[in-house]
Amino acid sequence: MDNIRNKIINATDITPFRKRVYLALLDVPSGTTITYGELARRVGCGSAQAVGQALKHNPFAPEVPCHRVIASDGSLGGYNGKRSGEMIERKRRLLQKEKSGGL
Repeated sequence: MDNIRNKIINATDITPFRKRVYLALLDVPSGTTITYGELARRVGCGSAQAVGQALKHNPFAPEVPCHRVIASDGSLGGYNGKRSGEMIERKRRLLQKEKSGGL
């Protein structure tokens, strides 16, 4: 995990806000989820949408596990900029695999 942290910290093409989001997401354990709003609070931001935009552009996936972030109503929200279709199914599969101990 230190390797991915160093990659994020040393990345020159990522904003400081996105770095904070990606680093905070590394602390979400496998098999668990966090809401966009909670992740926003953890990085000192009042906007769940801003966190969603940062995750939409996550260049470190799946090492930075943006699939663990869900909407406040418990729905999957988005994944890779999509709210339906194959990308959401991929997010669902990743979460199911983690919860069953497969990742």
